[in-house]
Amino acid sequence: MRTPIVVTHGAATHTGLRRSLNEDSFVATAPLFFVADGMGGHEAGDVASTAVVESFCPLVGRTSITLDDLRFALARARTTIDGLGADGESRAGTTLTGVAVASVDGTGYWLVVNIGDSRTYRLTGTGLERLTIDHSVVQELIDAGEIDESDAHDDRRRNIITRAIGAGSVGEADYWMVPAEVGDRILVCSDGLSSEVPDLLIREILRTNTDPQRAADQLIARALAQGGRDNITAIVVDAVHVSVRPEGAAGEESDIDSDTRPREEAMGGAR
Repeated sequence: MRTPIVVTHGAATHTGLRRSLNEDSFVATAPLFFVADGMGGHEAGDVASTAVVESFCPLVGRTSITLDDLRFALARARTTIDGLGADGESRAGTTLTGVAVASVDGTGYWLVVNIGDSRTYRLTGTGLERLTIDHSVVQELIDAGEIDESDAHDDRRRNIITRAIGAGSVGEADYWMVPAEVGDRILVCSDGLSSEVPDLLIREILRTNTDPQRAADQLIARALAQGGRDNITAIVVDAVHVSVRPEGAAGEESDIDSDTRPREEAMGGAR
């Protein structure tokens, strides 16, 4: 089976300047590009983020991924992480965000997943678009019109998340199917990057560094220069070839799974 999206990528991670342990974990091997940001203290976050990433290992090397594949992997991860708290003491948990290569009727799609406040962006010729919605108190306040986006960075509640894998949360992940185009550049990052580097600067770094590994390295360097108060991880993925359904191919228009949502509907338009 032909790979629906051929990619090149780069990835980098750093403990940051104020932490002694890097609780971020990531997988950056086609068709999976995910970042998990652990939480819980006493190394519980490191264990939780590692468990999530390891739950996806059986999917590495496939040509494409389905929504059910992701759901089953996340269910395994949640069971493992919930087991860490069986003694009633551990509050291990983690966020998860990223893209998987998917196919709809032979056409390449990004299958986006998110739970928590790590983020996935897409850079195209028209600008930088955030593909995911934060599960956080601050995002809920923005959605309710109680604070502005410009106030979010300095709000004391900005690190309180409303969904996670583990940590006592039962919230589910969000999924989106996004048609891929040649030239797409995807950024998957922990909040150690997005909380330090504003979107305008992220866009500039992604635009001016054509090599994905250099782009990832430069994003980490900028976050460190801005204070590096948390663990920082960045994966940059470039679409160099995207398959499309052959013209005149048989088949009705695809009904994309109703459990995935258009970005415009979920976010009130592209950002």
